Amino acid sequence: MTCRWARLPRSSERRDRPGARPRPGRPSTTVTGMDTTRFDDDLRAMLGEVESDRRGEPSDYLEDVAGQHVDGLAVAVCTVDGHQAAAGETEHAFALQSVSKALTYAVVLQEIGLDHVLEDVGVEPSGESFNHLSLHDDGRPCNPLINAGAILVHSLLPAGDEDERTALLLRRYSALAGVELEVCEDVLDAERTRADRNLGLAHLLADAGRLPISAREAVAGYLAQCSVLVTAPQLAVMGATLAAGGTNPVTGERVLDEWVAQQTMSVMLTCGMYDASGQWVAEVGVPAKSGVSGALLGAVPGALGLAAWSPRLDEQGNSRRGIGLFEGLSARWDLHVLQHRGALRGLSGPR
Repeated sequence: MTCRWARLPRSSERRDRPGARPRPGRPSTTVTGMDTTRFDDDLRAMLGEVESDRRGEPSDYLEDVAGQHVDGLAVAVCTVDGHQAAAGETEHAFALQSVSKALTYAVVLQEIGLDHVLEDVGVEPSGESFNHLSLHDDGRPCNPLINAGAILVHSLLPAGDEDERTALLLRRYSALAGVELEVCEDVLDAERTRADRNLGLAHLLADAGRLPISAREAVAGYLAQCSVLVTAPQLAVMGATLAAGGTNPVTGERVLDEWVAQQTMSVMLTCGMYDASGQWVAEVGVPAKSGVSGALLGAVPGALGLAAWSPRLDEQGNSRRGIGLFEGLSARWDLHVLQHRGALRGLSGPR
């Protein structure tokens, strides 16, 4: 895979911007009663349960990306106090794709504040496919986790040009993951050849007076963020950083304010699985975001980050085996955030 590697300085500076809503207090970073020795066994057991499922088709962009295989499978977990476990092809790097939408939303919230973002992007589930060509009557996209919303959110990054916006995102993504991340040129080239629909969405936004930059520049930057590579363990750390209220549990760096993590996970819970989001909340109950690479990111507030990768997709564009992994682990570990019991109760005590 040919990739552009961005070596950028780390910065823990956070600027106060109009519209930002800081929240008092710090999140708990101790998960009590958790038997972490079960992680490895449970992850391997869940891989065994879903491994034989060959239903679904991968996204067509993978046809143009070297080194990809459609039956790859990995799962990883990272707790808010830094305990990590993983199983499967844990060193295989894949593109964030639409998982990047949630991460960029968090970055933009941190940079310019919630009020400013809400002026241009809603937080309501769309009930439509992720690339549906429609906007609210006022010209706003329904939420930041569909393509129209993600393109607009990217355009709100406070930077002078496309390269600066990508550099800012790479710094923040890398801080979330605790390692330096890269944009993959092979993935980016494959996405550029399939960009017509996204350009159509961007032109709709421009026509509605919503885009602060050109449609082509907005789409170019959006495709770059989708082309950032991660492994399953790295993605799990990103989820754990959200779950820990914005502090990376591995590096200890404060990456996001707590209110930013809460807002991001709230939208992930209601909108992160496209038009399957309602069923997801009812059956799995974990704030999550999927991508057509087969990536699946989850964050359980105060508990852990969870990641899966498997490229075969269902009708909604979500990883079929990734969903199976999340369903099984949510049931095993009591991860549903709306249950009346404490999260992770299923990991305490005997089997």
